[in-house]
Amino acid sequence: MISQELRHAIDKHTRELIVSNIELLLNYCLRFYDRQFITREEINHAVVKKFEVLLRDYLSQQAESEGIPSVAYFAEKCNLTSGYFGELVKTETGITAQDFIADTIVTRAKELLNDSSFTVSQVAYSLGFGYPQHFVRFFKRKTGKTPTEYRGAA
Repeated sequence: MISQELRHAIDKHTRELIVSNIELLLNYCLRFYDRQFITREEINHAVVKKFEVLLRDYLSQQAESEGIPSVAYFAEKCNLTSGYFGELVKTETGITAQDFIADTIVTRAKELLNDSSFTVSQVAYSLGFGYPQHFVRFFKRKTGKTPTEYRGAA
């Protein structure tokens, strides 16, 4: 229809019709893009489950030596591009992959903080933070309490 419109003589409606047809084409593209997440629902669930397992394993085994994990790291482990992986996680969980990682770190931090044998610094280093003060700021931003305040309330 766009091609057909371009072959006609230009009038005051030409531009509006071309733009409308391009918008329609883009809407169909968006529909096709979104549909892939729906039609691949079982596979998507499996990817999110794999992400959860990889993240838990990373936090317990690699974070201390390799630092805080990135979305790109997990996308690569799932053989997906970062953009597609991020969209998939957001579609399946309702939150971004970065927020999912942060929430999981907070959950793990709370578990470790409940064990009084660990200092706040030890918890910070074990979760991949290079400096304990970065962990304290992160934790306070996510929970509204410092790790010490959380410990006192628990």
